[in-house]
Amino acid sequence: MTDGWKRDRIGSALRGGNPTVLRRLDAGFAVIGDTQFLPGYCVLLTDSPGVGRLSDLPRPRRLEFLSDMEMLGEAVENVCARRDPDFRRVNLEILGNTDPFLHAHVWPRYDWEPADVVGRPVWLYPVERWAASLGPQHDSLRTDLADELDRLRAASSTS
Repeated sequence: MTDGWKRDRIGSALRGGNPTVLRRLDAGFAVIGDTQFLPGYCVLLTDSPGVGRLSDLPRPRRLEFLSDMEMLGEAVENVCARRDPDFRRVNLEILGNTDPFLHAHVWPRYDWEPADVVGRPVWLYPVERWAASLGPQHDSLRTDLADELDRLRAASSTS
């Protein structure tokens, strides 16, 4: 598969051609991150092409997006805590400084991270670390994350 889907991540997700999509949620797509130097890194993509900021959405849709972000954060937290005893927490971020579309980062953080970055924003990691690309070695992680999203969605629909 070519990387052409990266030029239009939202459009390719809507067309079913974005291979990083874990699940379709209420206001977006839960995707596993292209880089996995912090295993479990995920992103929530808006499902509204052309939306650049949270404030571009009508208020009810904003709340749906934020609810999806919270659910994805909980899924990452649950999966990473089960998989790695050194899991610490998740960091949730809506930045938008590089990509012009609304998206939220869900970064798992671990006690094994280097001391000079463990308590700082993930963006301060050296550029070499960002080359840890998503690949077949992450298939079980992808499955675990998708299954956890399914479990959380089922639990929220029965409560």
